[in-house]
Amino acid sequence: MTREPHAAQGVGRRQLQQIMAHLSEGVILLDPDGAILWANRAALDMHGCATQQDLGESTAQYAERFLLRESGGRAIPPSRSPFARLASGESFASLVLELTQRDGQEMVRTLEFRGLVLLDEADQAELLVLFAIDTTEKVDSDELFDRFFSTKPSPAAILRLDDSRYIRVNEGFCEMTGFASEDILGRPFHEIDVLHDAQRREQALRALATHSAIRPQETCVRTSDGDRKSVMVAGQPIVVTGRPCMLFTFIDLEARRRAEQSLRQSEERFAKAFRMAPVPMAVCVQSNWCVIEANGAFATAVGRPRGEIVGRSITSSGLYLDRATLRDINLALDAGQMIRNRDVQLRALDNVVIDGLLSAESVTLQDEACALFVIQDITERKRGEAELISAMEAVMKDASWFSRTVMEKLAQVRRPQATASEMDALTAREREVLELICSGHGDAAIAERLGLSRNTVRNHVATLYGKIGVNRRSTAVIWGRERGFGASAE
Repeated sequence: MTREPHAAQGVGRRQLQQIMAHLSEGVILLDPDGAILWANRAALDMHGCATQQDLGESTAQYAERFLLRESGGRAIPPSRSPFARLASGESFASLVLELTQRDGQEMVRTLEFRGLVLLDEADQAELLVLFAIDTTEKVDSDELFDRFFSTKPSPAAILRLDDSRYIRVNEGFCEMTGFASEDILGRPFHEIDVLHDAQRREQALRALATHSAIRPQETCVRTSDGDRKSVMVAGQPIVVTGRPCMLFTFIDLEARRRAEQSLRQSEERFAKAFRMAPVPMAVCVQSNWCVIEANGAFATAVGRPRGEIVGRSITSSGLYLDRATLRDINLALDAGQMIRNRDVQLRALDNVVIDGLLSAESVTLQDEACALFVIQDITERKRGEAELISAMEAVMKDASWFSRTVMEKLAQVRRPQATASEMDALTAREREVLELICSGHGDAAIAERLGLSRNTVRNHVATLYGKIGVNRRSTAVIWGRERGFGASAE
């Protein structure tokens, strides 16, 4: 029986072609002898063809122009091609193949083929129909998801909901639980229940049953050694190969809990050392210098109970610091610098004054910038120095050369060299003034030597005292002599 390629045999064939022409699914009609009778627009587009002639007039020409391979690039035997299977009278479904053009054009498509054999009244093949669906984007997105899922650093697992079995786990999940992937895949949910100890378990199970999102919450997952590990779990409903699934993601809380426990132990050790320290210590909020903690030594030094210290400013709690000093300390701490051995005084309620050396360092407590103050009591040392200075001043009235000799020896014993930071704080003029003070000159003599007025000299002296932390001329002489000033005086 002769068939015309484009002529309809009866009303049914023509109407069928009109319907198929508007389908989004590709349709190719074949003669049992291998001739390509007709193809709709969708089929031509899938093959990158403008006309039916570009597709080929027969399956042999089609094979010359196009190459079909299995997923992954494996060649299929000629007898298993969709055309050969149709020619043998076989109807089939869901044959997924990769399509490329043989002329070298960059076109790779993934098509899902279905074959249908239409029989005549004598049960002989009358017409062969090849259906094709372009699944390229779906395959690409699935491969992209697989790559993302497998390389995702945080633990994750996918549970298929219709049979409640795990279908995928990534390396992070295996590391967290100690299971190999083959130990998890295919296992039912009740055997590895990641919601076993969830904070809102009933709510999570309802979300699982209705394919809804599971809010993040703490739970425990079973590990390969039978132990349980604390984690944070969340669930996101997804669809994998057309079937509803739940993507579980996890955050391992064990490392965080170990860090928190270590931090608590560290804080406890610090608090214990802080309370038991024999030197006065206090912690202040840096923004307003309010005391938030003080140890027993500080309370004893200022003669106040702890309840009258905490919550008050550091200056009203017994530590004497003027605004300029507090400003300097604040600037230094903000710059990441530490304060070391600054002269201060602690004043008790009974008017007892304790001379001390203040050290301060910035600390952060509950996201608040604070300062840790440590005061070393040097009252006895100051008293000894004062007695020595008084004796030296008495000698200086008649024998200043002797006092210079004594002070030079004292300077060599106590501190033979000055630190760079101490010297950098002084200007050139202040060094000249200190040199003359240590050489035994008064303000008038200094003014005459430097060509300045006495008021200017007094201003320089006052500034100098503030920088080196002294308030008496004799103490300035000691400070300067310790650092080599006045040593060349005649």
